[in-house]
Amino acid sequence: MTTNTTRLYGADFIRASACFIVLFHHLAQRVDVRSELGSNAFIHVFNSAGGFGVAMFFVLSGFLLARPFWQALDAGEPVPSLRIYALRRAARIVPGFWLALTATFIFSVTVFGAVLDSWLWLRYAAGMLLVSDWHWTTLFPVEVNGPLWSIGFEVSSYVMLPLGFLAIFALGQGRLRGWPARLAWLVVLAAALGAHWLFYSNVEVDSVRRGWNYGLQGGAKLWMPWFNPFGFFAMFATGALAAGIQVAVARFRSILFDVVAVGALVIAGWAMWVMGLRGGGEFYGWLQVPYQFPTFHVMIGLALAAAPSSLLVGRILDNPLVSWLARISFGIYVWHYLVLELVRHYWVPEMDHSTMSDPTKFLVASAIISVITLVIATLSWRWLELPMINWARGLERRKSIDQRMPA
Repeated sequence: MTTNTTRLYGADFIRASACFIVLFHHLAQRVDVRSELGSNAFIHVFNSAGGFGVAMFFVLSGFLLARPFWQALDAGEPVPSLRIYALRRAARIVPGFWLALTATFIFSVTVFGAVLDSWLWLRYAAGMLLVSDWHWTTLFPVEVNGPLWSIGFEVSSYVMLPLGFLAIFALGQGRLRGWPARLAWLVVLAAALGAHWLFYSNVEVDSVRRGWNYGLQGGAKLWMPWFNPFGFFAMFATGALAAGIQVAVARFRSILFDVVAVGALVIAGWAMWVMGLRGGGEFYGWLQVPYQFPTFHVMIGLALAAAPSSLLVGRILDNPLVSWLARISFGIYVWHYLVLELVRHYWVPEMDHSTMSDPTKFLVASAIISVITLVIATLSWRWLELPMINWARGLERRKSIDQRMPA
């Protein structure tokens, strides 16, 4: 059966799931693993496996952003406007990220006692300039709000993605399309993995004050050089390849796509569960790329490629509640950890790292943190993120009208 489908079913589910995996991970980290509460299987899994949520974000972003390039490539059209691409990306993440980054910077000094020295300013500046991912000293751009580390890696992937497509457009001189173009993307993916290998093989990080017991800076020394922009772009490029497959099969609808989507999600969930129960580390995969690369990432990509062509699964996954949570997910991601720390500091000192053992207090505190985060994320979407997205769309339309007007 064939038909046209414009709705990317499954994407909202992946986005919302990734967001809450990260949120639950940071809540579970506050539980004393030696307590009865800490022995719960779900607590144990989420305590260990939060990074898989980050991997899902990278695969999803690569999937969504690559689709216009694949569509242009297959239609024999020029490369989509990189100016519009950059404008959309900046409007979508920069205002919300800058606000969370700046608020965290202020709270870290005024509430949590961070020393306002030149290193703290350097980290904040690197975060504001979206380049914090290139060195361990700036990997965490602020104290307190650790999850903001991934934004720099995301932005680097935003830059690398069109470079990969420019190479394919140039290689085929506009004639490389269809499945040969998808095979050519494997070269881009291989180049990312090669750059990742070169990075971690040649970049040395000293071992002085190395480890999470020395704070975020000590943790950064544990992650780097294996956490680097090229390794995370490999995750991003896996999502881009999934987008190429989805564009190629977009006209089809079949129950087989339901089976593939469900199967891929089950395998991804099973891998996360097994790894979480096993615990420990960042689950490095091929060439030391984090989060069981490429198995987990390929399964997420396969689900994203299949769900839009499914008959039923995609519509079940992207129900109204999931779609709303996906819409405000960026705000949930960038604000939840700061909310957690403020709740711990002012109201629930038991939420200190690995010390919570009372199930009732944990559930109540987790509910408070989640509700506050959802409120802030909703306000951020309504009053900051959505207005900036609409402003960027209006600017695109004005430029399009100006270009059509005769000189």
